[in-house]
Amino acid sequence: MSFDLVIYDCDGTLIDTETLYGEVSLAMCHEVGLSDWTLDHYVEQLVGIPWADGMKIIEIALGRSLPADFETRIEDAVALRLETELRALPGVREALTVLAGRRCVASSTVLEPLRRNLALAGLIDLFDPHVFSASQVARGKPAPDVFLFAAAQMGAEAGGCLVLEDSVPGVLAARAAGMQVAGFTGVAHDKGRMRERLLAAGAAAVVDDFREWPAEAARLAGLRAA
Repeated sequence: MSFDLVIYDCDGTLIDTETLYGEVSLAMCHEVGLSDWTLDHYVEQLVGIPWADGMKIIEIALGRSLPADFETRIEDAVALRLETELRALPGVREALTVLAGRRCVASSTVLEPLRRNLALAGLIDLFDPHVFSASQVARGKPAPDVFLFAAAQMGAEAGGCLVLEDSVPGVLAARAAGMQVAGFTGVAHDKGRMRERLLAAGAAAVVDDFREWPAEAARLAGLRAA
């Protein structure tokens, strides 16, 4: 039995915005006083959740409020780099062309930048108009809201959905929604460690490359039918 709907996270799953956001955000964190923060802090605490929640985590670590323009400076710096550096991850279009069935995007990124980034990466045609954001629901990942919203908009039952996610909050959100979920480590700087974290969070499988994805999705569908 195939899945009724495959839901894709975007950042770090379809496109590599995580690397850009990580480099820019870490530099900004160092500027405001979090000089001991490393890429591991960014990955483990900020990746996969709405940026508003990430700001709160940074403020707690810093022990004071962030400058009023902190978020704007990060977004502006990232936007400049995205215009020239953003690319779809290798094999995305080929894999999604092979995979039959319905698909959509459900991301923590605000809807307008989300659609812009998919367009810059040359992927918007694979999903449009089925692009959904945590900015459209009450709670971001690891709450299940955006996945349940996406399924409802697509007319799919949660139990018939398969999710591909690169972050622990995303895997937790998919599991909380009652969906099957696979992890993706294509952009992780420590793939072995991230694989362990995704599996521990509840991922049924983990792929490192989109060339592996059609076969793995088919395998998970077969397990569902058994």
